[in-house]
Amino acid sequence: MNSDHELKNSVLHHFDLDPSIDSSHIGVTVLDRMVTLSGHVPSVGERRAARVAAGSVHGIKAVIDGLTVELPETCRKPDELIAEQAYARLESNRNVPLDRIRLTISDGTVTLSGDVDWNYQRQAAEEDLHQLECIRHIENDIVIKPPIEAEQVREKVRQAVARIAPLSAGLIDVEAEGSVVTLLGTANSWHECGLAESAAWSIPGVSKVTNHISVV
Repeated sequence: MNSDHELKNSVLHHFDLDPSIDSSHIGVTVLDRMVTLSGHVPSVGERRAARVAAGSVHGIKAVIDGLTVELPETCRKPDELIAEQAYARLESNRNVPLDRIRLTISDGTVTLSGDVDWNYQRQAAEEDLHQLECIRHIENDIVIKPPIEAEQVREKVRQAVARIAPLSAGLIDVEAEGSVVTLLGTANSWHECGLAESAAWSIPGVSKVTNHISVV
């Protein structure tokens, strides 16, 4: 097993091999195979690269990231411009469901919130923003919500409508994609139509209900 001193040298060597990392302002200490990074870097991308490089060293069991991002003078961008650039970046990424994600920017710190179906979508949003310049920090508060089961919504809608109009219950169909529910078919009254929509909204995790039920 490598000593802490040897592990430290390996971390520094990994930094030297990565052209995106300038280790001149990064301090590295290793104790009991846990590496602590200190100092400052000019971007969130470089901070992430340093963290990944340190964690890739065989024998390191934990990385403690004490780095801070000190933006250069050329990065005095208003939050409004950062917001535009961040939104445009995420909009071009197919793996990011932007309609379910919200951006908040404050003094160069970008906070991601909202929900997605899969972890790779959550990671894709954060990793994309690491490519932007002049961001001080990224907070990823996106939560993962599993896709809604269409059959679960269908049964809830059927039960709700069947209480007042048993014959209409079988005329309403349900489609679900992710957390979005679409109601189709026919109903005998606007009341039944509204009841079906309310029942769909009562399912945990539903973020949108599109009501295409026709009243006949």
